[in-house]
Amino acid sequence: MEFRKLFSFALTSITAGLAAAFVVLILQPALLNNNKQPSPTPFPTSPIQVPQPPQIPQQLITPPASAVSNGPASYSAAVKKAAPSVVNIFTTKLIIEPLNPIFGDSGRPLFNQQPTAKPRQRQETSLGSGVIMDSRGYILTNHHVIDGASEIQLVLHDGRNIPAAVVGTDPDTDLAVLFAHTENLPAIELGNTDKIEVGDVALAIGNPFGVGQTVTMGIISATGRNRLGINTFEDFIQTDAAINPGNSGGALINAYGHLLGINTVIFSKTGGSQGIGFAIPVSLAQGIMQQLLVHGRVVRGWLGIMTQDITPELAESFGLPRVEGVLISGVLEQGPADLAGIVPGDIITQINNIKYTDSHDILNAIAMQPPGSIITITGWRGQHQLKLKILIAERPPQSKH
Repeated sequence: MEFRKLFSFALTSITAGLAAAFVVLILQPALLNNNKQPSPTPFPTSPIQVPQPPQIPQQLITPPASAVSNGPASYSAAVKKAAPSVVNIFTTKLIIEPLNPIFGDSGRPLFNQQPTAKPRQRQETSLGSGVIMDSRGYILTNHHVIDGASEIQLVLHDGRNIPAAVVGTDPDTDLAVLFAHTENLPAIELGNTDKIEVGDVALAIGNPFGVGQTVTMGIISATGRNRLGINTFEDFIQTDAAINPGNSGGALINAYGHLLGINTVIFSKTGGSQGIGFAIPVSLAQGIMQQLLVHGRVVRGWLGIMTQDITPELAESFGLPRVEGVLISGVLEQGPADLAGIVPGDIITQINNIKYTDSHDILNAIAMQPPGSIITITGWRGQHQLKLKILIAERPPQSKH
């Protein structure tokens, strides 16, 4: 009995202790942590003050106006404006094949075994593009597009097929002017090539591979390209807008549909576009076209000389105090320079008091002089100063100097 009473008392005490501990846990849980952790922060009664981040300069948030692109999401308006002025050109050339080797110059067999033979003829077709420059029917294209053609057909943007005739050509710049006897043609609007900059948008319109009128897009990669060995007179616009066979003679336009140049040639090892194409600036093409319309040819000044750039080695060998001018490496007999007394080995430093150090610039400067005018050349002959007056003559067709 005594044991049961003791056990009952102990059980009651334990139960009471657990109940008390439960009440304490509910009402004062912090007492059980033995002050080892801080009491929870009471819920704030006012908004928390969050520190403001440092002020960001406005120019870092909004780029300057010069850096904001104002280019359109589509160039369809420019294409719609210029595309009707670009024509497809189809040419036919009459090719005369050489006689069989067993025939002599007279066409008779050398061994009297065959009857008299005549040279075989066949027709060869090619394609290109052109740009309508005047609503009366004057079209600008490349010389190589129509060179040797016996027949030229134009396909207009509206599908019409009309014949064209050659007004004049200039192989030295690879330009040609055609005339189509059709009125009210959509002439293209000309751009200002003096204001184009590297990075400007450029669109090429033409008829590559004969698939039909096609537009490709790129940028102006460079201006004033020369010394490429493509033409005698070079001042190309370089672009990465794809130019392929059949694009020659087509239009290079800006984002507003204005003509910048005449697509002429690509730099390629495979024959396809590799991102380096060249166009003749419209400023140059327009001047050539005007001369072809007025004279039927391009009139340029000419002296009959061959020139070479002065290198430090040449300057030392000629005893020049500095590298300047161009060396006369050849003189055409009875040409204007020869008649004026210029001899190989002379050095030209100035023409009409303008200094030149590049043979390419000398050639262009002379070509710009009207035939019949007189220029003053200053330079050196050995250690002696040279000064001569020379009468400019007209440059012969396809002459290289």
